[in-house]
Amino acid sequence: MAENIFTIMNGDTSTTQQFLDTFRRSEHLEPERALIAAILEDAAHEYRKYKGARGPEGKERFRAAQRWIMGNRDDWIFAFNNVCELLGLNPDYVRRGLRGAKGKEGTTRHHHGARRRAA
Repeated sequence: MAENIFTIMNGDTSTTQQFLDTFRRSEHLEPERALIAAILEDAAHEYRKYKGARGPEGKERFRAAQRWIMGNRDDWIFAFNNVCELLGLNPDYVRRGLRGAKGKEGTTRHHHGARRRAA
C-alpha cells in the first residue's frame, strides 16, 4: 500500500526512502495511520484516474478529489493538509507531484493527440 503513493512523488528517491522508513519503523501500522494513508492513496488514485475524464461522473470524481487535495483547509482532521502532516509528508510537495502526474494511468498521448493503451 505505502509503495503505491510514490507515483505522486515523481521518483524523488530521498523522499521516497524517508516515507518508506516511516512506515517500516514498526512491524504493524496502527489502524488509524493505515486509514489515513488509505484516504490519501484513494484521493491520489481518483485525481490521476479521472484527470482527463470527459463524462459527467468522471469529471465530478476528479473535481471532488481536486477540491480536497488542492484545498488549504486545516480545520478538519481529515483535511488534506492534516492527512499529509500526520503521515510526515509535505502537502505542497504532494500537490506538485499530483499536478505533474499524467492523467488516466496506462494511457499515452501520441503526436496526433489520439489516446492508446500503453503496452
